[in-house]
Amino acid sequence: MKENLPNHSGTQKISLLLITLLFASCATSTSIKSNATASKSHVPSTKDGFASESVREAYLRLKKPDYTEQDKKIDEEQSAKIAKAQSKSMINGASTLDGLNNYKGKTYYLEGAEELNLENNYFDIPVTYNAQVKKWISYFLNRGRDYFERYTERAGRYAPILGAILEEHGLPRDLIFLAMAESGFNNVAKSWAAAVGPWQFMPYTGKMYGLDQDWYRDERRDPIKATVAAARYLAKLYDDFGQWEVAAAAYNAGEGKLGRAIKKYKSEDFWHLTKGRYLKDETKNYVPKIMALAIIGKNLKSFGFDDVEFHEPLDFEEITVPGSTDLIKLSEMMGVDFEEIQRLNPEVLRWFTPPSIAEYKLRLPPNTASKFAECCLNTDLTAVNFQQFVVPKKGMTLSQVSKKFKLRKDYVLANLNNVSEKSRFNAGDVVKLPFRDGEEVSPNNNLYADLFEKPRREVLRKNSRAYRARRYAARKKPFRYYTVKKGETLFSVAQKHGISVKRLIASNNDLIDKKSKKVNAGTKLSIK
Repeated sequence: MKENLPNHSGTQKISLLLITLLFASCATSTSIKSNATASKSHVPSTKDGFASESVREAYLRLKKPDYTEQDKKIDEEQSAKIAKAQSKSMINGASTLDGLNNYKGKTYYLEGAEELNLENNYFDIPVTYNAQVKKWISYFLNRGRDYFERYTERAGRYAPILGAILEEHGLPRDLIFLAMAESGFNNVAKSWAAAVGPWQFMPYTGKMYGLDQDWYRDERRDPIKATVAAARYLAKLYDDFGQWEVAAAAYNAGEGKLGRAIKKYKSEDFWHLTKGRYLKDETKNYVPKIMALAIIGKNLKSFGFDDVEFHEPLDFEEITVPGSTDLIKLSEMMGVDFEEIQRLNPEVLRWFTPPSIAEYKLRLPPNTASKFAECCLNTDLTAVNFQQFVVPKKGMTLSQVSKKFKLRKDYVLANLNNVSEKSRFNAGDVVKLPFRDGEEVSPNNNLYADLFEKPRREVLRKNSRAYRARRYAARKKPFRYYTVKKGETLFSVAQKHGISVKRLIASNNDLIDKKSKKVNAGTKLSIK
């Protein structure tokens, strides 16, 4: 194990006060990559983990809907205390908790890990250095190094705010490593078991802790709302089991499973419980994985991760928009990248806001809310650009139409067309579909297919198996039309539909200027 780890001499170690520990959410600066210079710069981290006052107030409004100016004043005073506690701290994470007496637990010192030459041996959750943890450390330093680097990059965006919310609920900030183990801080992560979001809530558990889920939105994907729910759930698990190792295992396997394991083996010690066969290997590995992530994450320089380019902390402004607001139209009018609106509002699954929410809180990039007031405040942004389906025969039911387009919920078509879920149609009736005109109809048409954290897209090598598979699938697709949007080129349209520019021109020879090879917005192209 020792030869796999970088060995630093005492002269190479730096003061704990100077270590930038993004995961602890208490650092005063975050290293990011500047788009303009591609060099490292420092973005100030906020007093209490929130990137700006607007983000902080958004969380506090969620926490307390009738948030007042007096509440704001109290929170600003509390924030100043946090900043003061941090400035004196040599142990990022735990010391802030001690300074404000928010967390009534302990500060844990990692014993027996001298061979690692760590800069920081302190944690506010129990951390052990044993064979199981060593295995995961070795994994993240070798075969899983790329994964850890991606997790760490995203930590710059999410760890500060997640840690702040955990602390607001009286929990250890280092529980952010549980989210790291669950999803790598990926808001749109989805497991084989249908767990979703940064904290990987199952549908039932998510609803039990206040996370709404329907065809239009999934609050499990929202980093703020999901962290509030996770904090409540983790607090309950800790109250039930009294130990963070067992509480974390229960988060993975379920409290019922852990309760039965404790009863079966007559022990509340997590490591003893792992010796039997009752718990699955996934759960046995879960807690050591969290500990390994915490050890590496709070000692980035010791493990050679000091050159990671952290993403900028999550920051946004909020506006209020009506239900069914067309987000693509809004982004075009404001001159804001639609992908950035998606990134800031991961709970929104469609290209329009949920129709059932009359006043929807929409997040925008910092310093852009004024643009909305200038260009869109008095503009009707209601989504109307829906695709249509002409009913081919009399007696076709709404449920049959839903099934045809793989819409699992009949209420989607019923609400969109102002009809009953039991409706039957006549031949020639036109049924509006919840897909935007020009977009390919598919069961997963939520405009999120390739949307992850940076980098936003993975480019397929031209001769790779994945590239050939995409090309083959595109050729097998049925003939369809696509309306060119403003700013699109033949190349971008061809790329969107997985075909070559040459093939696109051949299919639309009479619509494309043969000299310039340009196409006008509004042109309806056939895709073959």
